[in-house]
Amino acid sequence: MAKSLESYLNEIKEKLDSSLNIRNFPCQHEERHNKPEVETRRSKELILPPILIARSKNEETLIEPSINSTRVSLKVKKLDDVDKLLTGMFMRFLMLRAEQFLIMRRKAVEGYDISFLIIHSHMEQLFRERLVDFIITFLKEIEKEINEMKLSVNTRARIAANYFISNLIR
Repeated sequence: MAKSLESYLNEIKEKLDSSLNIRNFPCQHEERHNKPEVETRRSKELILPPILIARSKNEETLIEPSINSTRVSLKVKKLDDVDKLLTGMFMRFLMLRAEQFLIMRRKAVEGYDISFLIIHSHMEQLFRERLVDFIITFLKEIEKEINEMKLSVNTRARIAANYFISNLIR
């Protein structure tokens, strides 16, 4: 179950690249609308089976492809309560600014920290390789950012504790 980071990211890259074969496909239930089938889930024949890639039980990626859209949901590694708090705050910060990230959803899928929705118009505007690279880079950088924030919080807590203890001793 436990994989190295490189093999985990390579597998995500491979599966994501194959699942981004999406095209313009109008909604079968509403005329003149083009809704992502992975979101509406009305036509089961247009939705492919989801792909779950897990590095560990705490860190996994869910790729849900369909004919006109693909949803990518990420669960970031959280080892303790500080990680959970920092991850929740950071993901909420990013999702509030979802309109600045073209493919980010405002609300993550249940059980995951953050989700991306790629529709056919994104594939017409953007390069597939760059989209895949963005998600892989996002995965790499999010872990680094959370670790840096955790170190910063621990450093501040240590300084505050030393100040508090030094005032008690005087």
